[in-house]
Amino acid sequence: MGRYASSRNYGYGKQLAHAGKTALRDYYGQGHHGTVATHVERWTQFTSWARELGIRDLSKADNRELATAYAQHVQGQVEAGEISVSSAQNRISTVNVVFAALRGDRHVQISPSEYAGARSAVRTESPAALETARVPAAAEALRKAGLSRAAAVLELARAFGVRREEAVKANLDRWAREANRHGAINVIDGTKGGRDAPRWIPVGETQRQALASALAARPDGSQNLIAPHERYVAVAINRNSGLNQAREILQQHGLPGYHDARAAYACERYTQITGYPAPAVVGERLASKALDRQARATISAELGHGRLDVLTSYVGSSR
Repeated sequence: MGRYASSRNYGYGKQLAHAGKTALRDYYGQGHHGTVATHVERWTQFTSWARELGIRDLSKADNRELATAYAQHVQGQVEAGEISVSSAQNRISTVNVVFAALRGDRHVQISPSEYAGARSAVRTESPAALETARVPAAAEALRKAGLSRAAAVLELARAFGVRREEAVKANLDRWAREANRHGAINVIDGTKGGRDAPRWIPVGETQRQALASALAARPDGSQNLIAPHERYVAVAINRNSGLNQAREILQQHGLPGYHDARAAYACERYTQITGYPAPAVVGERLASKALDRQARATISAELGHGRLDVLTSYVGSSR
C-alpha cells in the first residue's frame, strides 16, 4: 500500500501520473534517479491513454486486462509506423515496472516482444494486400461478421494509403466533395502529430468505391466512422473494439494488419509513377535513380511522412 490514506491508485494518490512517479521512487529506494525519470516519462504515455478511457483509479480496474489493451494500442502504433519497435517495447516494459511498484507484486507482466514484434527497416517482400483479391475478400468477410467499419478502414487504407486513425476520423462528407470537385482528397483528420501540410491523394474508381463503402458504413449522424456518442479509443483501440476484433479475419485472409494495406498503396503508386514494380516486389530497383527518387518524394508526401528514407519500409530499398 502507498503513502496516503486514500485507497485510490493503491494508496499512491488520486492522479495516475503522480501515483506512478511516487510508487517508482519507493520501488527504487529513492535512488536510480535516471531510471525513475525515464520510466516516469514513458508512464505519462500510458496515463494519457488511460484517461481517454475514463480510467482514474487503477485499484478498481482489471490491471492485467488494462495493460494488455495498452500493449495492443502500442502494437497498433508500431503497425502504423508511428513509433519504433524499441520504443514500443520500452513503453510496455515501463507499464510492467510501474504496476509492480504500485501493486507490490508481479501479477501484471506483459511480454514486450509479443506485442511490439519485429519490424525491418527495409521491406524485402511484397505486401499481402497488393494481391488484387485479398482486400475485397477480407472486406466482404468483415461485413458478413458485422464489422462493416473495420471493412471500411481496410478499404480506405488500401485505396488512399491512410493510417488507421486517419481512416476512422476522416470527414467523409468533405472527402466526397473534394473527390467530385478536384479529383483528389486532402487528408487532414487524425494525422500523425496533427500535421496540417497539404496531403492530396488522387481519386480514381478504386478510391470512389472505397469512399462509397465508408459512407455506407458510418454511423447515423456522424461525418466519420465514429458515432456521436463514441470515442476513437472505443472504435479502434479497446480490446473489444471492432477494429481489433477484425484482426483474426484479416489474418485468415493473409493480411497481417491494416498497415499492410497502406504499404500496398505505396507499392502500387510506385508502379504508377515509375512504370516499374517497387523494389520490395521484385527484389531490386529497376527504375532509374532519378525516377525512383521522384516516386519516393510523391509517395512520402501522400503517406504523410516528412522523410524519404521512411519509404524503404513501404516500397523497399532505393539501392
